[in-house]
Amino acid sequence: MHDKSVIEIKNLTKYYHTYADILCAVKNLNLKVHHKQIVSIMGPSGCGKTTILKMLGGMLKPSSGEIVYFNQTFTEGIPEEFLKKIGYVFQIDNLLPWRTVQKNLELPLEVLGFKGKEWIRRIDDLLEMVGLSDYKYAYPHELSGGMKQRIGVIRALVHNPEIILMDQPFGSLDAITRKLLNYEFLSLWKKTKKTIMLITNDIEEALLLSSKIYLLSNPPGEIVNEIDFNVSAEERNRALVKSKKFNQMSLKLRRLIKEEKLQVS
Repeated sequence: MHDKSVIEIKNLTKYYHTYADILCAVKNLNLKVHHKQIVSIMGPSGCGKTTILKMLGGMLKPSSGEIVYFNQTFTEGIPEEFLKKIGYVFQIDNLLPWRTVQKNLELPLEVLGFKGKEWIRRIDDLLEMVGLSDYKYAYPHELSGGMKQRIGVIRALVHNPEIILMDQPFGSLDAITRKLLNYEFLSLWKKTKKTIMLITNDIEEALLLSSKIYLLSNPPGEIVNEIDFNVSAEERNRALVKSKKFNQMSLKLRRLIKEEKLQVS
């Protein structure tokens, strides 16, 4: 069993002030992510999934509520010095086209002030883990979509953060590449055992990777269901997807989405 809570959200709410109105994106959100756990958030378009991640990643300040990391409470956003503990994977790879793969991977180290040969060695180790050592000096335009997204994932790991926030990291890829990267990512997680919060719109992806799934309502986003899928790390593999247990949970999740009249995207 996971031994401690790493991320906790308490009554988290976010309003956006527009020219004509005040919009509530996320309302009274409460959730927990435990040590070395992958937790997924699913929900319809506009329910505040990315807003939640941006608040957790220090890009947005909450309107009210608390974000608790390692028992340390933040109400006014995440301070810059704490961001060293967090890695962020975006929906698109966001690689700088004028930088090589290595230079793109060095960027978080430059921003966060990490220096030394051990960090360059870490880049080499991560490239090897995802099978891209030969592309160290390549430029983004020389890579396929799947390769670029792999680089996006390991860039979030370069500074060795304790928490990874992932915003639909494989959503822009074709179905075959997405499935392949799911298994690769699972293998990477088994080696690094980071605590991860993942936004996904894919039921199979959520069940393969996550031990808990939070289902959000139509906007404004509130949690309408928590689904536990307690499968050991060893069991999370290609065989799991074909298992009766997996298919039953998939049907349950589809039923819940249908009952709540959610257009998950």
